[in-house]
Amino acid sequence: MTAPRLERSSGTPARLLIVGPQGSGKGTQGVRIAESLGIPTVSTGDVFRANIKDGTPLGKQVQAIIEAGNLVPDELTSAVVRDRLAQDDAAQGFLLDGYPRNIGQVADLDVFLGGRDEQLDAVIELSVPRDESIERIALRAAEQGRSDDTEEVIAHRLSIYERETAPILDVYRERGIVDEIDGVGTMDEITERIISALVARGLARRAAA
Repeated sequence: MTAPRLERSSGTPARLLIVGPQGSGKGTQGVRIAESLGIPTVSTGDVFRANIKDGTPLGKQVQAIIEAGNLVPDELTSAVVRDRLAQDDAAQGFLLDGYPRNIGQVADLDVFLGGRDEQLDAVIELSVPRDESIERIALRAAEQGRSDDTEEVIAHRLSIYERETAPILDVYRERGIVDEIDGVGTMDEITERIISALVARGLARRAAA
């Protein structure tokens, strides 16, 4: 997989969020776009794992919660993300994946970014029909030998996304920063749609061949 030829517009930070249901391909697309822009992908799952691996105080808290079978509370999730965004490599931009995932986390992120006189520049919404998402996740589960990913379990996860995460898009739509991207097609076709949206916003430009 080759990152697209793209770069940030001169002197313009790119603070992005990618949102989509499970099976939308947002993890893959997020990495492609972030690598091409030279900004870090900030995935809550990855950040949790890194903190746990490094044995940080936050990591120890997260590990205890996960081992007890509980969800990491918003307050702790936001603290972990704030710590990651404060690192030097995120100074000129970042791409968030998996955070914020509900209205409360949107408010937490607003407070943090507002304190630095920053805001999100664009929200990439990967739009994929529910049936397509279920089919993709089921296929991936079969390929990975994950028998626990039944259609019922997948549908339940999608319901949580629709109930808790999808509403954050209404908040960002009111701010005029959501680009709805058709998430059906080849990997390259979808990447090209995202690139076109970022270029149209003046956040990026196509690199010379």
